[in-house]
Amino acid sequence: MIVAENPTYVTSSSKTGVSPSTFTRADLMALTKARLSLLVLVTTFIGFWLASSDGINWMRLVHTLIGTAFAAAASSVFNQLMEIDIDSRMKRTADRPLPAKRLPAPAALVIGTLLAAFGILHLTMNVNDDAAMLAALTLFIYVFIYTPMKQRSTFNTIVGAVAGAIPPMIGWVAGGGGYTIEAWFLFGVLFFWQLPHFIAINWMYRDQYRDAGFVMWANTDESGSKSAALSLLFSMCITILFAVPYFCGFAGIGSLIGGALLGGVMVAMAVNFGKLRTRQSARKLFFYTLIYLPIALALLVISWAN
Repeated sequence: MIVAENPTYVTSSSKTGVSPSTFTRADLMALTKARLSLLVLVTTFIGFWLASSDGINWMRLVHTLIGTAFAAAASSVFNQLMEIDIDSRMKRTADRPLPAKRLPAPAALVIGTLLAAFGILHLTMNVNDDAAMLAALTLFIYVFIYTPMKQRSTFNTIVGAVAGAIPPMIGWVAGGGGYTIEAWFLFGVLFFWQLPHFIAINWMYRDQYRDAGFVMWANTDESGSKSAALSLLFSMCITILFAVPYFCGFAGIGSLIGGALLGGVMVAMAVNFGKLRTRQSARKLFFYTLIYLPIALALLVISWAN
């Protein structure tokens, strides 16, 4: 999920007095990007909940979350393994356990492999093949397409958003749903939400991304006009998308009204960013996206017609 690039999510162990030679629990949390994994689990849970029209199978839900958590953690480990050199050159990431040499790369490779194998096998054996396949697909896209593409093409943002939008589908198929319009709607919500979220943070930290060698939309957008226009486009897309549940009959009118209100605020934030093109206006958009997602997911839970 592309929100993993947010500098505010990086914990510097040097600020907590951790010895450079000691691998700690905080380092394990950073290596597996625990905060990002938590977001993955929340969206997976929502997908499972919404698909469970006949009641929640709690044991299957637990197995789904366990397998998904391990697969997500593996993606983060492999991502950092592939970016050790880049992370070592960036101030905000130089203190991660791999560039800081608190954990040797071979050990991280073993950890990532074990996490991936356990997560996918756990989903296969205790949930179903579709959930395992989607988890494996997420890992593959994130590690082998998105990660190397960050240094080659601005299209990496779209690819990263695809990987980040699959977890609710994992929950949906694990909960008994198929590849229906509901599943693709959930995918769309996460896909379009990530884009204004990431564009805002990308523009604020464009110098760091550019200096590290990442090819991003905002690298040459000093004025902010391109970033603001893209933010507005994707904010409008997610606003329109929230009309789908009501008109397709799988959610009540609350989703239509609530989605319009929530999306309208995001559109207004993007317009404000376009007018002012300041770090503060981009920051406001970024923080609103953090508020938007949990409210939007709660709205779906309340208005979903099972």
